[in-house]
Amino acid sequence: MAVLNSKVLLVEDSKFLRLANERALSKAGFEVSTAADGEEALKVANDKRPDIILLDMMLPKISGTEVLRALKGNPATMDIPVIVLTSLSQMNEEKLLGAGAAAYFEKSSLDLDKSSDRLAATIHSILGRVNNQKKQTAKA
Repeated sequence: MAVLNSKVLLVEDSKFLRLANERALSKAGFEVSTAADGEEALKVANDKRPDIILLDMMLPKISGTEVLRALKGNPATMDIPVIVLTSLSQMNEEKLLGAGAAAYFEKSSLDLDKSSDRLAATIHSILGRVNNQKKQTAKA
């Protein structure tokens, strides 16, 4: 399991969902930064270098898809895992995972009370995998 206090960037334009998820993730032991649009997301990702990013797809200024593409195309942020949070149907999952997303959550399936544990567990799992990969690379 990844260490607590891992830095999470939560990118969500809905103030209600942003605050609710920020509270749940903070309660789960994460250090949470937030962004309300795609432009802010890229700036915060570059400035704070989070351990993982939770990215909404429907964002003002720069779409989530473009943010994902920009993050994966930037050497400074390309290795940061991105979990996509979207209200788009699961038909897009394969395309988003192919574009570099580490996981995919449909917002409609995220009951904030019950699924915040599942989301936190997914974050821990992905960060654990990333840490293991870094250890393996360091040994090589």
